[in-house]
Amino acid sequence: MHQTKKGNQYYFPMKAHIGVDADSGLVHAVVGTAANVHDLTPVDQLLHGEETYVHADNGCTGIAKGEALKDRPESWEVTMRPGKRRALPNTRFLHLMRTLEHVKASIRAKVEHPFRAIKGQLGYVNVCYRGLAKNSAQLQMLFALSKLWMMRRGVRLMIAKWRVNQRSMTSDALAGLVGQREITHASRIRHQAGQIRGIFR
Repeated sequence: MHQTKKGNQYYFPMKAHIGVDADSGLVHAVVGTAANVHDLTPVDQLLHGEETYVHADNGCTGIAKGEALKDRPESWEVTMRPGKRRALPNTRFLHLMRTLEHVKASIRAKVEHPFRAIKGQLGYVNVCYRGLAKNSAQLQMLFALSKLWMMRRGVRLMIAKWRVNQRSMTSDALAGLVGQREITHASRIRHQAGQIRGIFR
């Protein structure tokens, strides 16, 4: 990790770059780098190859022109810088651009939800180790736990359905067992009645 000094205190900052699915909001890729690494550097590691559209913030401006990504088939949707948007003339085109930027920002905002989960729910605020590998491994575990927390409602629904199925299977098995016992008991009564009739003949 790239160390920095603030006053007499040394800090070992790092960045967590993540790739998030636009539909579910779940993390599918995590890359940890030092704090002095640009956001464009690990982008190719955050793509799984089946994307149609890739949304990014204005820190990734010009990403489609890079040597490693210029031949990829994805359509890159990068938000416009605020200064560039303010420089546009006040026309109907400006209102359309604002609407478009709002839509792009609302889709890109899903990448912030996992960070909120690991900071708010899991209490991860500062790095715990000095090595980049250890902190990256911890981040991967935390983002995996954030996926479970974000899909907790679906997991609860699955568990509830499983319990209902188990109860129905148990009730069917008990009903079958009770029916079998009733048949066995009736056959015993018939057998005993036959023996009694044979005695009194």
